[in-house]
Amino acid sequence: MEGDIFGELGNTTQVDSRILQIFQKNLLQAQDILNQNRLLINEINQNHESKRPDNLSRNVGLIRELNSNIRRVVDLYADLSGSFTKSREASSEGDSSGTLKSDGKISQKRIRST
Repeated sequence: MEGDIFGELGNTTQVDSRILQIFQKNLLQAQDILNQNRLLINEINQNHESKRPDNLSRNVGLIRELNSNIRRVVDLYADLSGSFTKSREASSEGDSSGTLKSDGKISQKRIRST
């Protein structure tokens, strides 16, 4: 993904806005790839139905491209999942004396009872 989503943002609104931008960018990227996959699948099906040797040979490359695209979508969704988890941890931990470090990890501070 685009590096650390929490970077040096101190304001919760800025963090939320940045996370939203990253989610939107990755979701749009995934949707573009999925649209491309639909076109690839249609072409693969047409080639298969034609039973022409050159079309069937072309399917090998198309299927490889399709597999590569699927891996990219999986990676994008994994990044989204990780980012969402970090943002949820930051928002819930941030309210209970956790501080967000610039590396995106939460440092828990223990509050002593007096």
